[in-house]
This record gives sequence, structure tokens and C-alpha cells, in this order.
Amino acid sequence: MTSTDLAALRPRLPSPLEEPVDERFARHGVRLLLKRDDLIHPELIGNKWRKLAPNLAAASGRPVVTFGGAYSNHLRATAAAGRLLGLPTVGVVRGQELADRPLNPSLARCAADGMRLHFVGRSTYRRKTDPETLAAVLRAADAEGAYVVPEGGSNALAVRGCQALGEELRGQADVVAVACGTGGTLAGLAAGLGPGQRTLGVPVLKGGFLADDIRRLQAEAFGGPRGEWWLDERFHFGGYARTTPELDAFAEDFEGRHGVRVERLYVAKLLYALVALVEEGAFAEGATVAAVITGAPFPG
Repeated sequence: MTSTDLAALRPRLPSPLEEPVDERFARHGVRLLLKRDDLIHPELIGNKWRKLAPNLAAASGRPVVTFGGAYSNHLRATAAAGRLLGLPTVGVVRGQELADRPLNPSLARCAADGMRLHFVGRSTYRRKTDPETLAAVLRAADAEGAYVVPEGGSNALAVRGCQALGEELRGQADVVAVACGTGGTLAGLAAGLGPGQRTLGVPVLKGGFLADDIRRLQAEAFGGPRGEWWLDERFHFGGYARTTPELDAFAEDFEGRHGVRVERLYVAKLLYALVALVEEGAFAEGATVAAVITGAPFPG
């Protein structure tokens, strides 16, 4: 796999930067921008492109193995990349019990795109970064010698790929906000921003462990910390893949106001957090806040 092969997919880079009119921000003297990474590619959406592209190039045509849950957008994107680029893919899915059930729409789409699914027990999945466990999983999946991409796509290559997102936003905003799963996008984004710019991460999982993961990813990618960033962990709405009627209503209202499709598991939580924070006075009058729209609902 080469950069030429990836360029043939015609990603829209840099992604557009839009300024919606939203009175909830305007009445506090805060300017809202939307960084439309959801428009980079119709199937390798948003930060999936930024994180996967350098890993696909590094795979050099080898089969790609990666990890995710039953509703993983990362698995969906990797499977789509495999179909588009003619690359074999294997998805290691959390939950051995799922092997005996009909595939949900997300996993069915992965299979339709040619991804071979391998289900493992949850205790094994939790130990997937242990070298011995990983080797055993690869043997069982008949995927020895494959190129391994971690859960969520977050590794040093992905972090450096997301650095370009920050570079595209240099000088454009005082605060750049992004929803966080594994922390790779924030780690790269913060590194790419310029002096005086800060990065806000809104974790979509419970646990309070993400800050350590971001510091580790920056150390692996850059040799140490980069950029000024902080996390607000109040807006996970119960954890990963959890939503509430309140969040759904908010997302529908935002879509109606601005004509932007709002992905529920990440983007809706980010936008909800920003509205709550501006109402709390978290941003100074005159500030510009950019929200990174990291993805859109997958088609089908």
C-alpha cells in the first residue's frame, strides 16, 4: 500500500471549516466553528481517515487485524478501507457469545465489506495488548504475520496522522474541542496546534483513565508531551454506546438548526458539552471555539 493508492480515494483535505450561527454561543460573545472532518471521505469518515491512512500505508499490502466491540465505528472503517483498497482485513470482536447470534447491522456491514470476524471472550479481549495473548489470538484467527492496528486505531502512527488536524486549525480558534474514545485524536490534535491554542477533550467512556493514555500516546509519537489540553469527563451519558432521550433530542435539535448530521456516540456528546460549557461561562467573551466533527452516522 502506498500514499498513491490512498490518494486515489480522493480524501477532502484539509477538511472544511464552517461557522454556523448559533445564538446559544453568540449571546455569550463566543464564536463557534465546526471542523468538518466528517466530510473527508464518505466511508473512511473523519478521524478514521487520519488514523487509518498512515497505518494502511505501513501495512504494505499485508492483511490488517484490528479490534473493536459489536458497534465499533473503527471496525466499520477498517473493513471499508479493506474493500476500497483490496486489502484483507480481520476484525477481532469483543464478546465470544456474539459468535452464536445473528450479526447486528454494524458487524454485518463489516462482513459484507470482506472483513473476517473473529470473536473472543471478554477476559481475553481485555488482555489483547499482552504479547502472549495477542500471539494466541492471531494464531486462532489464522492471522499470524498480519499488520496489527490497535483498538480505535490509536498508535504512534495514528497520533502523528492526527497532528495534521491541529496544523489545519492553527490560528483559527482559541479552543479546539474533540470527543475522545482512545485518546489518539486528541494526542495528535494538541501537538499540531499553535502557541496559545488549547485542546478540550470530551471522553465518551467512563473511567477516568484517558489522561494517562493520552500522555503515553504522545510519548510514543513525539517522545514527550505536546500542546496544552484538558478533559471534561461529565458528558459520557452513561458510557460508550450509551445515549439518553435528552441527548437524542439535543442532537435532533442541532441537526435542525444547522443541517449537520450528528453522530450520537461521539459528536452529540461533544456538542452537548460545548453548549453546557458556554452556558457555564467556561469560555471568555470574544473566544473562538472549534468543534471537531470526527464522524457522521455510517450509511447502511
